[in-house]
Amino acid sequence: MLPTREEILRSVTFKTSRSGGKGGQNVNKVSSKVELIFDLTANEYLSDEEKTLLKLRLENRLDTEGLLHIVSQEDRSQLLNKEKTIAKLIELLKNSLHVQKKRKPTKIPKGVIEKRLKNKAYTSERKKNRSTPDSN
Repeated sequence: MLPTREEILRSVTFKTSRSGGKGGQNVNKVSSKVELIFDLTANEYLSDEEKTLLKLRLENRLDTEGLLHIVSQEDRSQLLNKEKTIAKLIELLKNSLHVQKKRKPTKIPKGVIEKRLKNKAYTSERKKNRSTPDSN
């Protein structure tokens, strides 16, 4: 089950720093870059199965301590970057916890097979009639 936004906010920590990019002189004095740090193991709202599933699916994004880092420095505003990191985390959790249904193989109906074979025979006959007749 996907945790609520409030539960996520209680379990994450934020780090801010100065970011590069556009902003002119403002870049040198304002910490607008936001890094969200999410600890998978220290969450009480995720079940053990969900934690193992997240560890498996996000193993390339976790550091050695099992922390997930999400960084945003796209905007000049720290608040907007903070909101973007939260949205990225929610989307990442939603996609990682989604379990696809098992596909049920279905049998091809006889009518579809007959129609396909009839169409193939028709096309073959039509192509055969295009050629010049034998002069034997």
